[in-house]
Amino acid sequence: MNRLIKNNLLAIIGIPLGAIGGFLYWKLVGCNSGTCAITSNPVNSTIYGAVMGALVLSLFQKNKKEKEV
Repeated sequence: MNRLIKNNLLAIIGIPLGAIGGFLYWKLVGCNSGTCAITSNPVNSTIYGAVMGALVLSLFQKNKKEKEV
């Protein structure tokens, strides 16, 4: 379990950061007409932000490949 967390630490950190960012985007920018698929609902915006946060921060994770001898 510790190895799973250690290998995916940046993605795990990105989830709450992205969720907060998604919620703040809904709160501050949002969608006035209510027809926007993501930003019209705070739940959708928060989930989308969490997924994007995990994906973006996982881009900076270095791959640890074992050398084949």
